[in-house]
Amino acid sequence: MISWRPTYYPGLVTHPGHAVAERQMRGFGGIVSFLHAGGEAAALAMVERTEVFTLAESLGAVESLIEHPGRMTHAVLAQSPLAVDPALVRLSVGIENIDDLLADLDRALRG
Repeated sequence: MISWRPTYYPGLVTHPGHAVAERQMRGFGGIVSFLHAGGEAAALAMVERTEVFTLAESLGAVESLIEHPGRMTHAVLAQSPLAVDPALVRLSVGIENIDDLLADLDRALRG
């Protein structure tokens, strides 16, 4: 079964910052993060299996990107109070066809 724990996206009404984002933004953006329920090893394996999403540290491009912040952008914080959950996966959704992106994520999550 595909599983992830919290999904972090201000466009979700359940997100704690939703009301603020709704007031401040015209849209909610293309950055989505979630905690892989399988933990760090499953998150790392998942990001390496994507084919449409490109594994990259930069999240500012027109193509869809994926990263594992605990091993990439936030690795230096690993032993600090600011450390991110090692199961965290971050997506920057680009301009590719949504069906292709969803199929890529589905396949990567299933292994």
